[in-house]
Amino acid sequence: MALAEAGTLELRLISAAVLAPVALAAVWFGPPFLPALIAAAAAGMAWEWARLSLRGRIGIGGSAAAMLLTAVAAVVVMALGWGWLAVALALLGVVAVGWRVRGVAPLGAALWAAVGIGWITLPCVALLWLAAAPTGGRLLILWLLATVWATDTGAYAAGRRFGGPRLAPRLSPNKTWAGLAGGLLAAGVISAVAAPCTGAAVAALVPAGLVLSLASQAGDLVESLAKRRFGVKDSGALIPGHGGLLDRLDGMLTATAALGFMTLAAGTSPLAWPG
Repeated sequence: MALAEAGTLELRLISAAVLAPVALAAVWFGPPFLPALIAAAAAGMAWEWARLSLRGRIGIGGSAAAMLLTAVAAVVVMALGWGWLAVALALLGVVAVGWRVRGVAPLGAALWAAVGIGWITLPCVALLWLAAAPTGGRLLILWLLATVWATDTGAYAAGRRFGGPRLAPRLSPNKTWAGLAGGLLAAGVISAVAAPCTGAAVAALVPAGLVLSLASQAGDLVESLAKRRFGVKDSGALIPGHGGLLDRLDGMLTATAALGFMTLAAGTSPLAWPG
């Protein structure tokens, strides 16, 4: 491994060692810590997306403010227990951001800005909704975190170890099919281990974990597409070794959205699905 790559890996490990306990503690202790953490993350990601999608545009201040307001307001309303109002605010914010940016930029830029703020805000709302489940909410989010983190680790390790054909070279030249398989394998293993710990059926939780792993890795590719579209390497520089919040949480956003859809469709979380 090259010295630069070794240094990057070391920074990633240090950042994870600092940030993971904060996230786990917020989930474990719940309100007000978890909503506060999600609101701060939503605000940070919204600001990064504003800088990314509106670079050089006249009127960035007002558009960025609309993005920040959308993300934070929806999370706060969800924390107060008004779920559908939070979703409505998020969707209203998407429209408002698109309209605001369209006044100073082409339609394509307005669509990118609007869709991006929805991609950030709705999963943040969904995570608080899932965490507030009357039974098993805390365990559900801990499993979600473990699955996404296992996917990241498995994909990185398998990609570095085996290399091979690129998964999507035009979007992310470093991602390989071996990495995809490694991420899926790690997610399946962690879900199989988590099932008896959460009282879930292995036959239900493992397939759900694989779906979350695919969603997480798709999120990485979506953000890679956005960064290529706007000609940047990272969404920010807040987290050493990772870049910005969006660089670290892109997979978590799409995995949370997938878990929310699965829970809504089934009427209950994967922890309660029959085996």
